[in-house]
Amino acid sequence: MKYPTEASSASALSGRVSHTASGRLWKRIVKGKYIYLLAMPGFLFLLLFKFVPMWGLLLAFQNYSPFKGILGSQWVGLKHFADLMGDANFYRMLRNTLLINLFGLVFYFPLPVFLALMVNEVRHELFKKINQSLVYMPHFLSWVIIASMTFFILSTDIGIVNKLLNTFGLTPIPFLTQSSYFWGLITAQTIWKEAGWGTIIFLAAIAGVDPQRYEAAVVDGASRFRQIWHITLPAIRPTIVVLLILRLGHMADVGFEQVLLMMNPLVREVGEVFDTYAYTQGILRGQFSIGVTVGLFKGVVGLVFVVTANYIVKKLGYEGIY
Repeated sequence: MKYPTEASSASALSGRVSHTASGRLWKRIVKGKYIYLLAMPGFLFLLLFKFVPMWGLLLAFQNYSPFKGILGSQWVGLKHFADLMGDANFYRMLRNTLLINLFGLVFYFPLPVFLALMVNEVRHELFKKINQSLVYMPHFLSWVIIASMTFFILSTDIGIVNKLLNTFGLTPIPFLTQSSYFWGLITAQTIWKEAGWGTIIFLAAIAGVDPQRYEAAVVDGASRFRQIWHITLPAIRPTIVVLLILRLGHMADVGFEQVLLMMNPLVREVGEVFDTYAYTQGILRGQFSIGVTVGLFKGVVGLVFVVTANYIVKKLGYEGIY
């Protein structure tokens, strides 16, 4: 008579556990099939446009030739990264990219939170809906339109602001051609275009706050400001932290179209960023490997910021993104 060995018993037990786990997983999938179907377009978008193109990252380690293809092009290792960091404009681009994002982090990021709190305090429903529609609207305008509007408002010759200054006998201000205004102008455009749209997530987080907490605060005599400070803000703090970490992941990423449209030779010193450099080298000059190298470098910088910010946030006692 043969008795089962310890190894065979463990293998059988492992098989049963695996079969049970897969069965439970399948049951959950069947039970939530409509949710998975709803998520399918987003999953396919990520698969086709985010994961499949990662094959192209190999170009950063090659002297890529469209005629030879990825498999036939010469491998050069980290040469393009050394050339990028050795470029005379590298530290200028790094400074411009980080400072433009820092301006956005300091002046733009808190505004959607503040605006969401203000919109939430509006009690007249019709006015609230009209207000929300108005602040969402700029998001749907292209950067081409916004750059054109900026030109017609701030240009030296036909700008409305400078025409008013001329009317009062004041000297026109070269907003679009003076480098000291460029970073502030980019930040102001971003605020006007995206601040309203950024309130959507925070308004959704505020809607999840238990109304009984506000009722208890009213009974205790708390003012509206105290309710915001002690109830609303702590309730949406996890959302703020997560979005802040995700925002830091884009510290090396500046809106390419916005900067390209607003930049001119007089402000290139403060306007040249990695995105415009990748466009110039990769598209206009046909150096595809350089363009991919810049993109990969930006991704690594963003990853470092996300990992560091997540570590600090968890050390402070908050939940991170992983």
